[in-house]
Amino acid sequence: MNPAMRTRTASLAASKIALLALALMAAPIQPGAAQSPHAGEKTEALAPPTAFAGMPPVLDAHNLYSATGADQLSAAVRDDLPRVYVPELRSNDVVVIDPRTLKIVDRFAVGRNPQHIVPSWDLRTLWVTNNSEHRKDGSLTPIDPKTGKPGKPLEVDDPYNMYFMPDGSEAIVVAEAHERLDFRDPHTMALHSSLAVPGCKGINHADFSLDGSYAIFTCEFTGALAKIDLVHRKVVGLLTLEKKDCGGMPQDIRTSPDGSVFFVADMLADGVFVIDGEHFVQVGKINTGTGAHGLYPSRDGKQLYVANRGSNKVHGGRHGKGGVSVIDFATRQVVANWPIPGGGSPDMGNVSADGTQLWLSGRFDDEVYVFDTRTGKVQRIPVGLEPHGLTVWPQPGRYSLGHTGNLR
Repeated sequence: MNPAMRTRTASLAASKIALLALALMAAPIQPGAAQSPHAGEKTEALAPPTAFAGMPPVLDAHNLYSATGADQLSAAVRDDLPRVYVPELRSNDVVVIDPRTLKIVDRFAVGRNPQHIVPSWDLRTLWVTNNSEHRKDGSLTPIDPKTGKPGKPLEVDDPYNMYFMPDGSEAIVVAEAHERLDFRDPHTMALHSSLAVPGCKGINHADFSLDGSYAIFTCEFTGALAKIDLVHRKVVGLLTLEKKDCGGMPQDIRTSPDGSVFFVADMLADGVFVIDGEHFVQVGKINTGTGAHGLYPSRDGKQLYVANRGSNKVHGGRHGKGGVSVIDFATRQVVANWPIPGGGSPDMGNVSADGTQLWLSGRFDDEVYVFDTRTGKVQRIPVGLEPHGLTVWPQPGRYSLGHTGNLR
């Protein structure tokens, strides 16, 4: 076969694969139609994962965070205002902080119970997820990152958190109270389809495999993890975390740089579980601190910052034994601990664009912490009632998979 014919044949094969993936993505899914194994069962046997069609290629297979290095800002965000957006759960406001002065420069009202500030897949909108306790009052408030100002909210059922399909085709709204994932238009938020995840009570945080073929979600109130095949849109397994390791309240989850394992913070286990994503089994545990909660990779992709909330309770008290533990990805060992003098409750946040600061909300202490990632020293900024999933903006990366900034 001559070179031209080989090129044409390869191109046709690639086109067929892409069309097949698109057809699978477009197949209608009825709410509640998915069937899930019982907690503790192994993942059902599947063919080898198919990389998600349309997902931007990983630049370095040994470091999926290679596009999010220090100051690697895309053209889409270079003119955005440097700001830190802090949702206040009980104030129903978003506080805006200038990271250069550490001063509050704005405050505006949003919907009830704002939980997280989520960058859109295309990095052009920051979404505030407002999951009202009344549920019917749920909404998403858009923020224009160029001006820092909010737009008109969109009514959305129970948006506790939000992620995006690896190709950006849909938003995945985490309807926590309903044990459900809602697939929506990423701009208008019109509902396309829903996937029930029975047995995953308190479904909340997620991260994605290296090739984007599946995601793993944490089930806070059943002490389990749910694996979702994104190519075929189905739940393929639930994994109960080991009770002997005191597992029982998994929170944030992040993929290792090489994609081989997932790290899962567990608030009852006071540490991080290590999960083999392909085989969906627990392969280790790393002790960190009281109430392990948020997980954030360093800008060079070598370390993982763990926010230890200082309490094993959903509603903890002030001045707990909160702090940050630093895990070395390569050795899976804790290499540093950064306590908060006088106690605190670090929860969710982000690493600054240059990698020198780790910003975290102080959930039970009504403050925001700014850790120096070189020294571990911390500064405090008083804010309003119960700050939660803050985001630092702009951030390095080509696109966002959701949460407070899972960029790649």
